[in-house]
Amino acid sequence: MHNMAPSESLDQDIALFSLSPFWARSLVGVVSFVCFVNCYNGNFVFDDSEAIINNKDLRADTSISDLWFHDFWGTKLSSNTSHKSYRPLTVLTFRINYSLAGGLYPAGFHVVNILLHCIVAVLMLDVFSLLFSSGVADKGKKILYAPKSALLSALLFAAHPVHTECVSGVVGRADLLCALFVVLSFLGYCKALPGFNKREHTSAFWVIFSVFLGAVAMLCKEQGITVLGLNAVFDVFVICKLNMLECIQKVLHRDKTPEKFPFLKKGLFTRISLLAIGGMCALYIRWRIMGTGPPAFTDVDNPASFADSFFVRVINYNYYYSLNGWLLLCPWWLCFDWSMGCIPLIKSLSDFRIMAPAALWFCLFGLMYQALFSNNGQTRRIVTMGLGFLVIPFLPASNLFFRVGFAVAERVLYLPSVGYCMLLTYGYSRICRQYNKKKLVTLTVLGLLATNIMRCVQRSNQWKSEELLFQSALFVCPLNAKVHYNVGKNLADRGHQTDAIKFYREAVRLNPKYVHAMNNLGNILKEKEELHEAEQLLTRAVSIQPDFSAAWMNLGIVQNSLKQFEEAEKSYLTAIKYRKKYPDCYYNLGRLYADLNRHMDALNAWRNATILKPDHSLAWNNMIILLDNTGNLAQAEAVGREALKLLPRDHSITFSLANVLGKAEKYKESEGLFLKAIEANPSSASYHGNLAVLYHRWGHLDLAKKYYEISMKLDPSAKGTRENYNLLKRKLEQRGHM
Repeated sequence: MHNMAPSESLDQDIALFSLSPFWARSLVGVVSFVCFVNCYNGNFVFDDSEAIINNKDLRADTSISDLWFHDFWGTKLSSNTSHKSYRPLTVLTFRINYSLAGGLYPAGFHVVNILLHCIVAVLMLDVFSLLFSSGVADKGKKILYAPKSALLSALLFAAHPVHTECVSGVVGRADLLCALFVVLSFLGYCKALPGFNKREHTSAFWVIFSVFLGAVAMLCKEQGITVLGLNAVFDVFVICKLNMLECIQKVLHRDKTPEKFPFLKKGLFTRISLLAIGGMCALYIRWRIMGTGPPAFTDVDNPASFADSFFVRVINYNYYYSLNGWLLLCPWWLCFDWSMGCIPLIKSLSDFRIMAPAALWFCLFGLMYQALFSNNGQTRRIVTMGLGFLVIPFLPASNLFFRVGFAVAERVLYLPSVGYCMLLTYGYSRICRQYNKKKLVTLTVLGLLATNIMRCVQRSNQWKSEELLFQSALFVCPLNAKVHYNVGKNLADRGHQTDAIKFYREAVRLNPKYVHAMNNLGNILKEKEELHEAEQLLTRAVSIQPDFSAAWMNLGIVQNSLKQFEEAEKSYLTAIKYRKKYPDCYYNLGRLYADLNRHMDALNAWRNATILKPDHSLAWNNMIILLDNTGNLAQAEAVGREALKLLPRDHSITFSLANVLGKAEKYKESEGLFLKAIEANPSSASYHGNLAVLYHRWGHLDLAKKYYEISMKLDPSAKGTRENYNLLKRKLEQRGHM
């Protein structure tokens, strides 16, 4: 942070004590850390499942070069199903995390996010110091910096609760990395400017390096390219001191003096040209890599963009902007997802919510007037840059240039909050100056800061688990079908199926076309033997989304249970038609064929399942059992040995192969496998019972007796075991051993 001489800066109106650069950075770093440190031991939640847990790009078996051709979720960019979010550098950091930790351990991922936020917040001290400065120095004058203003703004940024999603959710690393390189790009650009680089001319190296850092930011998240716009605004309005009022007056009076626009003489044209060329090159390369058109979003993601009426679209876009503004002003109502009915559309002027965008634009126009036409140069500079940081990084999420996949998203406010913090600090200083109540206003601002810190701690705790996160959203967005769906899914995963049914039903009620909720509800009803309602739900789901493979497979399972075998086969084959690599569907298809005694078809289906998923234990086991039951012992043994090589610790496969070897009179090897299976699952009565049968056949009657008795103790209702035990008992009595 720059040192500052006593000045006419904002600091004289701010009733805070000054700190040296070292202690200022330390304070901001500590506040950043305290706000979010309690999420370090949180789980992977919400979008982390797809971006981290299920993303093959994190694994060593995926080439690093593939990262440059995949989207953020690990899908090929050329695929029609790709989200088109191109963030290879962010994914690379996930991969490094995975490699260093030796697996999916969330603590390491969370610690990196917390440290990144601390670094960005500390660097913001330098950014705010430049933004609050007096601009480029004229001859004989020093640049005046404002360390107290910079410190307050950096503290407000460090402790803003809207940042919780970015810091506590691992996928938010894209925003953190993007912000880091945006800050570095901005600071690098300032080094290129006359007066800041201790030279009287532009440093082309630093301009080009700044463009490079902007491109790096874009490779972390698309929003990063906006730093070039921020650099340009800073250059034009702060460095070159463009005064729109003076320019308009000169144009109107047809001023023909050589110095009509003196700001153009400071190398501005060269710098802006380099920024424009660099930005266009970065966007062109990004467009070529993306390969196809934009991703296909649905009306539940961003309902305003699908409205038929241009008026409805415009009104609701502006309403979304006002909600984003409200989240910056009052970050109490935070939610992990704002889609699926959370924000009902405004469809007429009689809707009272139309006052929100009206209030937003009233404030923005007031600020823009100050930025463009104020006679006070300090006001023009600060308000212009505050608006610049507030608006420019938000533009990619505004729906102005392309449709985005959300209505409101807290994560996109990470960079725009810089502008908010700057404007808030400036407003605080103005109030102190005009009303001379510095102590009262300062206490209010410090109270806001303390409240925000507590809110950050509370909110980051909610992001530690999906249960807490989803439950917290019920109070904010009770009309959001996705919230009810996620609460239901979390309950189902924890075994609370009855409660899960209630939330799934509510999700379907709120959104009658919510096929994923129908599919999950149908699954639970299937398990509870409520087959007819499950069939109705799943049939409705596939009629709404004909390519929903999972719903087709589950419908097939229900139809199979209802003995609608022909319909079940059609459903399974339809699922495979839309998702060719679907091992679980092949497994269930094999079960259907086995029920119909179509043994070869069953074996082929299970073999396909194991080809697609070599560790598909159930498919391997069913193949062994079917071959065993049909008398193909040699083939059953071959399949069992193949399976055991792939899954040496699977006790069910070990047990099935032991049975086959026992029938083939390979008693010693069979005994070893039975004992291995029992060691892995000692509570299985059938394992002990079948080992007893082996000993019975082998002639080890005492051992057979021992294991029969263990088996009957574990499962007294097993008739077969008791009958075999009685046979053994009679045999032992005949030999005089009992």
